[in-house]
Amino acid sequence: MTPAAPAPFTAGQGLAIRGETAGEGLPVVLCHGLTETRSGVVHGSHALERAGQKVISYDARGHGESDPAPTGEGYGYSELVADLGSVVEAMVDEGRFVLAGSSMGAHTAAAYALQNPERPAGLVLIGPAYDGTAGEGELAYWDGLAAALERGGVDGFVGYMDRARDFNPAWRDTVLRFTRERMLRHRRLDAVAEALRQVPRSRPFDELGELEALAMPVLVVASQDDSDASHPRAVAEAYAERPPRARLIGEAAGESPLAWQGGRLSRAIAGFCAELTSPADR
Repeated sequence: MTPAAPAPFTAGQGLAIRGETAGEGLPVVLCHGLTETRSGVVHGSHALERAGQKVISYDARGHGESDPAPTGEGYGYSELVADLGSVVEAMVDEGRFVLAGSSMGAHTAAAYALQNPERPAGLVLIGPAYDGTAGEGELAYWDGLAAALERGGVDGFVGYMDRARDFNPAWRDTVLRFTRERMLRHRRLDAVAEALRQVPRSRPFDELGELEALAMPVLVVASQDDSDASHPRAVAEAYAERPPRARLIGEAAGESPLAWQGGRLSRAIAGFCAELTSPADR
């Protein structure tokens, strides 16, 4: 059956956070990564809606169709968590819901859950990269991407990434194609450039040990380093070791990352949601 067309929504105070919702059932709020848009978590898959979930996806501030940060504000995790809170307030009632975030979105979801431990029924953390540190070399990379985007637009951004990252030849063309496609979805490239400078310098929480306080079930999705070195498997493993009810999943060596496979990832999230609604987990 063809899913119904998604319904747009706007949330936020002081700026418009734009998104869409589709399906019925247990709400799943999707939080995307830096330079992604709301379609970037499950890559356009409708498997979650078909499995009986209400999917709520939104563009982070400065990304996609959402407004850039107002004067006096920025793109740090305190603002990102507040925006997520606005989406939850606008689109989720007082009942249970699941947060599923990728990269920056995973950090945002974890920070929200630490601040609001009674709200999410479960967390899905896809490709987390924050480990409590930010090396100068990595910050220089993000600054270089921002400068390339400002000088050369999407072509400049993709070209810089190609030069600066040592891609596995098996995945290079796929990564660059996906990158170009997602960058073309942004309304304000200047805002994305500012986010590129600010998000990597922001801390969603101080140290990984804080994740031990996450009492809800947590599903962590890891990628192999030979395909996605920007999201180290060791960091995902560290995230899965802290919460008492966490577990780790991922693709086998040599396979395309699970995080890139929208349908397969959606089915994994749907299975996680089904476990949350089973009598044993109530």
